[in-house]
Amino acid sequence: MANTPQSKKRARQNERRNAVNKARRSRIRTQLRKVEEAIASGDKDAATSALRAAQPELMRGVTKGVFHKNTASRKISRLSARVKALG
Repeated sequence: MANTPQSKKRARQNERRNAVNKARRSRIRTQLRKVEEAIASGDKDAATSALRAAQPELMRGVTKGVFHKNTASRKISRLSARVKALG
């Protein structure tokens, strides 16, 4: 348990940051799931629009430190290749 005032404050900050990051990660996963579902249904237009909505959300997660840049780039690349193959 935190004893010093500084460590107590850091614990409070970490809790808040954890909640923010959890919400952001959840929002990104939801966007990715929408793309996956659109690909599974075979609807290219829906998949394209879902991917367009997911890309900035993923990159925002990178700038906020939730995901690594290469991880986000890899996910976008693989999803866009699958959407392109739908045609």
